[in-house]
Amino acid sequence: MARIFGGEQIEANTNRVVGTYGYMSPEYAMEGNFSIKSEVYSFGVLLLEIVTGRKNSGQYEDITCTNLVGHIWNLWREGKAMEIVDKSLGESCSDHEVQRCIQIGLSCVQDYALDRPSMSIVVSMLGNIESTLPTPKYPAFIFKKTPHDNSDPSTSEGIYSVNEVSMTMIEVR
Repeated sequence: MARIFGGEQIEANTNRVVGTYGYMSPEYAMEGNFSIKSEVYSFGVLLLEIVTGRKNSGQYEDITCTNLVGHIWNLWREGKAMEIVDKSLGESCSDHEVQRCIQIGLSCVQDYALDRPSMSIVVSMLGNIESTLPTPKYPAFIFKKTPHDNSDPSTSEGIYSVNEVSMTMIEVR
C-alpha cells in the first residue's frame, strides 16, 4: 500500500481493494479509501491477536461475536477483558500492561478513522506506561451470533449486526 502514496500524501482512493478482510479498516474495505489510519486499524487487530493468542477471523465456541475484536470489546465494556488473555503469557507481563495493550488495540480499531490515534501516538502510548489512555469508542465490524432455536423452522442460526448493517447468509442446499 505504501507504493500508492506520494511523498506528502496521507490518504488515497483505490479502484481495487486487496488484502485480508479481518485486518482491513472499514473505510478501505467498503469504499477503497486508504489512509495512514488504515494501517493503525490493522495494527490494532494484530495487537489484540497477540494479547489473546487467537485470530480475529477464527471460529471459537466461547465467542459470541463473529470476530475477536467484537468479543474483546464486549468483555472490555463489562470489565472482563482479562478473561480472553492468552494463558501462555503467564507471569511474563503484568495485568496492568495487558489491560493497557487491550485498550490501545481497541483505540486502534475504532469505527471512524478520525477517532483512531496516529501510529506515532500508538508508539507513545505503548512506551509510556504512566500516560492516561483515551477511552475507545465503538469498533468497526462487530456482528453477533444469534442463538439457534429448533422450535421454529422459520428461524435459523444467523448473524445480525449491532450497528444495523444487513448481512446476507449463503446456505448450501
